[in-house]
Order: sequence, then structure tokens, then C-alpha cells
Amino acid sequence: MDKTIELVNNVKDIHAMPTVIVKALNIMKKPTASMKELGDIVMFDQSLTIKFLALVNSAYYGFSQQISSINIALSLLGMVKVKNIIVAVAMKPMMSNQGDKELWKHSMRVASGCEYLANLTKIMDADEAFIAGFVHDVGKIVLHMTDEKRYTKVISLVNEGADIQETERKYFDSDHVKTGSLLAKRWQLPILLANTISYHHAPNLSSIPVPCNLVCFVDKLVQTNFNPNAVDKDFCNTLGIDFEDLEELRNAIMQKAEVMISELS
Repeated sequence: MDKTIELVNNVKDIHAMPTVIVKALNIMKKPTASMKELGDIVMFDQSLTIKFLALVNSAYYGFSQQISSINIALSLLGMVKVKNIIVAVAMKPMMSNQGDKELWKHSMRVASGCEYLANLTKIMDADEAFIAGFVHDVGKIVLHMTDEKRYTKVISLVNEGADIQETERKYFDSDHVKTGSLLAKRWQLPILLANTISYHHAPNLSSIPVPCNLVCFVDKLVQTNFNPNAVDKDFCNTLGIDFEDLEELRNAIMQKAEVMISELS
């Protein structure tokens, strides 16, 4: 019997999304939203301010001049990028629990890779691609918090070649896609993000397959035990990427992602 609802209900620490994310998302929903409102969230948090200045001066964005003003930094990034970075920083403590210190880093790699490929191929908006890539594995948080030792065993088996969803279902009677889908509903995430969470392992079942296919593609590309044969060759062609260039593409994405991980850690 599926235990998804029970699992999510039992993890009390994630019933609510972090307050700073709720504030950022609510601001972005307003037709009259201003950079000042979003900037106030950053400027009243010293840690966020330092991270934004470090990131805007890093090789990730490659601006030609040194930027010391947080207002200028936010203006250069734009509202959607600022919101995405707030989400990424605010979710880090929740994702980096003792059971899986790599979840946040993996999410950042997928986010950076999706943004990179969206910019390269124009297949979708790059800012939307970033946040879709970042949230795709949010359901894993539930399984980690439910039983760290059991989920560590799941990860160990997956690293040896086991299918992740099958293994999760064996140990938890649910999987990270189901728990993530339920979280997306409870957090009232936008349709694009809810679809990415629900269908990143089966993109073509989604009503909006492009972002789900992109996340699925990058997710496989940045795995530690990367296997080129696991990548969808048809989607590779859709992106206009030569299958022989996958290793080079992977290296470019990993290098870019490590810059952002370093600056936001």
C-alpha cells in the first residue's frame, strides 16, 4: 500500500515552505512587483547579501566590473534570477540534512545545467529552467527525514546500479516523485514546477514535456556515475547536441555549477 501521505504528514519540519521563499514568491505573483520589495528580503539578511555580492562578482555571470553595491548587483541579475537565488539559498538547510549532504549540490548542478542549456538552445526560458532543475528532487527530503539510515542504504544501492524509484518503493512503500508531488500541491507551487517534480523520470507523460525532458536530460548528465547510454538520444537531437559531445558538455556544466555552489555555500 502506498504510504506517501503518511510519510509527508509525519515529517513536521517541512509542512511549511521556508518563510523567505514564501515572501519572494508572493512578491513575484504581484503585477506591480518591484525590485525594491525583493531586494528588501536580501538586504535585511546579511548572509544573503554576502552571497549575492560573491555570486555577482564570480565567473558564473562574468560581469566586467567589480560590484560592491547590493542594489547594483540585484539590478544586474534581474527579479527572476534574484528570486531563484533566494529559493536556492533558503532551501539549502532543508536539503543539506545529515542524511544527504549532496542533495543540495546535486540540485544546484541540475539547475545550472538546465539554465546553461536553455540559454544555449533557447528551448525554454533560462530562469524557469534553473528553478525547475533546482526543485526536481525535493521529494527526497521527506525520505531522508523519515529514516536517514534507510535512505542512505537506498543511495548506496542506486550507486551500485539499482533503479532509484524501485529501491525507494522497496524501503519506503513510496518514492521521491510521489512525496515531491504531494509537497508541490501543499506548497501550491506553479504548474511548471509541479510537473517537473512529478514527471522528471517520465517526461513524456507530462502535459508540458519540454521542461521535464530538459531536467531529466541534465539530471542524468551530472550524475557521479554518468552513463552516456542512459541519456535520451532523441532529446539530444532536439537540443541540437551531438551525442559524441556529451562528455565535453557535462564538463562545462559541472565547472559552471561548481562556481555557484562555491559562492552560495
